Amino acid sequence: MTTNDQAAASFAVHIPDAELEPEPLDPAQIVSGEPVVTGKVLWESADGKQVRGIWQITPGVVTDTEANELFVVVSGRATVVVEGGATLEIGPGDACVLREGDRTTWTVHETLRKAYHISL
Repeated sequence: MTTNDQAAASFAVHIPDAELEPEPLDPAQIVSGEPVVTGKVLWESADGKQVRGIWQITPGVVTDTEANELFVVVSGRATVVVEGGATLEIGPGDACVLREGDRTTWTVHETLRKAYHISL
């Protein structure tokens, strides 16, 4: 379910079984391996500044520039290195906060699936 209407009915999604759609990864972001990204937007605010969804990546190493994001890992494991900052070892049940503009390197050890909320 994707909706832009904040007054839409409440809903629940079983994250581990949710069907995801391909999200092309910029080849310039791939450091090693052949990671594949899929995802699904579950809700987006009318102004597009708040987004909630599910995201998944298969093993490999990629770089990214982050948005202001809170996510919870549902399955899989990764090491996220924040340039000039922390090294985050994340796995099932871990909540993680990334700051807008953080430059990161993700080493995905096991296919990682997360539920996220992004503020733009």
